[in-house]
Amino acid sequence: MNQVEKNVSYQAQNTYVTLNDLTSKTNYIWVIFHGIGYLSRYFLKYFDGLDPEKNYIIAPQAPSKYYLNGQYKHVGASWLTKENTDTEIGNLMSYLDGVMANEDFPENCKLVVFGYSQGVSIALRWVAQRAIHCDHLVLYAGGIPNELTRNQLKHLVDPCTIKIIMGDKDEYLTRERLKEERKKIDLLFQGHAQFQFFDGGHEVKKEIINTLP
Repeated sequence: MNQVEKNVSYQAQNTYVTLNDLTSKTNYIWVIFHGIGYLSRYFLKYFDGLDPEKNYIIAPQAPSKYYLNGQYKHVGASWLTKENTDTEIGNLMSYLDGVMANEDFPENCKLVVFGYSQGVSIALRWVAQRAIHCDHLVLYAGGIPNELTRNQLKHLVDPCTIKIIMGDKDEYLTRERLKEERKKIDLLFQGHAQFQFFDGGHEVKKEIINTLP
């Protein structure tokens, strides 16, 4: 048997969810990337404590959906796997281009890019590959992609505020892993990133989000 893997291009559709209304009173526009196992509409519940007049939130949806816990009841989603990663990243960038083209950002609003867990890698790749100029970059309990370079993110240094948030009991954050992540963070952001540790594990804490940006 002569097995050959081939590529094909086709059009696809995907959803995204927003929270609150974009008005003249809006100060911050958020683009938030959920972690593995979430749907964007449920991830938004962590952001409903933010002032609805000042904050407009856009939650893109990871495209690869699956049933959680093998029970065929609750659905989760994943952004990427190790299979055909480069192709999937390209697909995600095209999807995010579509989301941004569908939204109208007033120039007076500040942009907050937020990633949680697996969403950190997507948020950073998007900011890097599309040269997104955000005012706040929040990387919450996630890993930094190995392929990113300082040059791809140099546009963020000023005036962007970069915050790294981690739980001090995060089961994925071993001492060795933390050392590796700090090394990548220092290389990419040249000491401009602020670290914030909280009492807890690999979890989203609404009370922390309510203090952002």
